Parts: sequence; C-alpha cells; structure tokens
Amino acid sequence: MTDTDHAHPRGELALRTVAMPADTNPAGDIFGGWIMSLMDLAAGMTSRARAQGRTATAAVSNLSFIQPVKVGDVVCVYTTVDRVGRSSITLGVEAWVLRGGAASRQRVTAAEFVMVAVDDVGKPRPVPPEAE
Repeated sequence: MTDTDHAHPRGELALRTVAMPADTNPAGDIFGGWIMSLMDLAAGMTSRARAQGRTATAAVSNLSFIQPVKVGDVVCVYTTVDRVGRSSITLGVEAWVLRGGAASRQRVTAAEFVMVAVDDVGKPRPVPPEAE
C-alpha cells in the first residue's frame, strides 16, 4: 500500500491537536510515541462509545510511520470500527496532518488497534449490540 492509495482519511475524526516543540525527538521531528499515544486515545474514545463503557488496549499491529510530523502540524486522528467480536473491537486508526495552513491533509501514520470492553474490575465483558 502506498500513500497515494489514501487520498482521504478513512473514518470519523476522533481527535485533533497541534504538534508542539515539547513533543520532539532529538532529530527535531515529533516523537513517534507521542503520535501513538494520540492514536491510542482516539481508539479508546471510539471504542468506548461503541462498547458503551470502558475499554482497554489489547493490541496494536501493522503500525506504519509513513511521514514525519513537524512542530506546528495540526494532527488529525481518524478511526473506523472494522470488526466487533464478543468483547473486542478492532479499529483502523490513521493520523493525518495539516501542514503550514495547507487545506489538504497528508497521511503520516496508520495502525490497527484491538480494544477490549472491560467491566469495573478490568475483566472482559461483552460488547452490547449496536444501537439502532
């Protein structure tokens, strides 16, 4: 899959923020772990809404850093619910940026997140049927 395969974000906008100097690595680019944390937050918000309650990150796979993120970029994280199991929700998560006031977004990171619906003590619980 090339970056040209994704001219537009997949899914719903779940989170948007600005990359700041405190989030850089020694090379001056935004630290990949910061981007991953934004993606995890977005996956958590989307899965919490679908599960109608608390969820926890169970796995992250197919994580690809496609382009660096720069200070001042507006980072937009999009999510899609790809599969719902008994207690798990698999999401596609993509981070896109708006650079320097440009109107067009560029995809910078993509991954698959598996979130598990959990009860008040952290044990897996069933995901309720989708609301009509």
